Parts: sequence; structure tokens; C-alpha cells
Amino acid sequence: MIKNCVLVIVLLLVAFSMQDAHAQCAMCKATLESNAKTGTSNVGAGLNAGILYLMSIPYILFGVIAFLWYKSSTKETGQKSKLELRIRKILAK
Repeated sequence: MIKNCVLVIVLLLVAFSMQDAHAQCAMCKATLESNAKTGTSNVGAGLNAGILYLMSIPYILFGVIAFLWYKSSTKETGQKSKLELRIRKILAK
């Protein structure tokens, strides 16, 4: 119980102590600034699509791993329940 409380407190401290990150690639910033001056906005849309693509990969991987873990745990639970039923039938005789 104490471990859970400590974990929650640490997570809350980390969550509330985060600061906004205003980092940006210097090349990307220069490209966007030069395109903003000339009036073309196609590059900005392409960069946004690339950022969204790169951001989605970890979420997809996490989802696949979570799904496989869930399937494995339900399969294991089903096997345990079948084994328990067999044991109960044997002991009931």
C-alpha cells in the first residue's frame, strides 16, 4: 500500500513539474520562415503530416503490445480455469 502511495506521489510531482518545450529543429524553422515569407504553405502542411506520422508510431506499437499481452493473459486464465475444473471433477469422485 505504501509503495502505491509513493508511486502516485512521484507521478503527480513529475506531472506537475513539467515545463513546456519550445524546441524546434533549426532547419525546419528556417524552412518554414522562408516559406512563410514567400507565401507558400505546402511545406508546413508536409512537416505537420510528418510530425503526426512520427508521433503515431509509438502509440501503435503500444497498442499492439497491449493487445498481445491481453490475449496472452486471457489464454493463460482460460487454461488455468480448465485445469481447476478437471481437478475438481477428479476430487469429487
